[in-house]
Amino acid sequence: MSDWKECTIGDIGTVIGGATPFTTDSRNYDNGNIPWITPKDLSDYHERYISRGERNITEAGLKSCATQILPKNTVLFSSRAPIGYIAIASNEVCTNQGFKSVIPNKDVDYLFLYYLLKYNKETIEGMGSGTTFKEVSKKTMEQIKVRVPKDISVQRRIAGILDSLDSKIELNNQINRNLRANRAQNRTKFALCRGAAVNARERGNLAA
Repeated sequence: MSDWKECTIGDIGTVIGGATPFTTDSRNYDNGNIPWITPKDLSDYHERYISRGERNITEAGLKSCATQILPKNTVLFSSRAPIGYIAIASNEVCTNQGFKSVIPNKDVDYLFLYYLLKYNKETIEGMGSGTTFKEVSKKTMEQIKVRVPKDISVQRRIAGILDSLDSKIELNNQINRNLRANRAQNRTKFALCRGAAVNARERGNLAA
């Protein structure tokens, strides 16, 4: 393990929180084109990369609160309600206050960072505090201890192996979703054809 180093999340990336523009001001949301992610957007999301959430915000909304634009390949990590939803930004996005996202340093591979946070999810969750619901603060997130390869090429090799496995899983999931959709369409077509046949038979009986 001499080629690995013990450090903190704060040592390998910049931890960024988010915020919510006032929802009562339509100027913050109407016709917005800035992707704004909330933990809810990841609650039933099973892909590794995300480009946008349910809502966008406007430039006015961005300037009205403490959220900020996160660059492509930032690793989004939900820090409350619940702790541990993880995704990679496939383009520039911003988030609400339910995230402590990590922008990787230049010597850290973003995909390796994604798997590192995923692997340490339970540890991070255990560091949460709060009475109403658990939350991980920025300071706590920065101080989480991890071990990473010193060489980014090693990080990329490890991430590449895991990426290959996850890509196959995502492909299988997509195939299954397509099959379910096709079955649903076929059931609808069958019901329509059956209904048309019944109607035609009834019309024939009436004519007779």
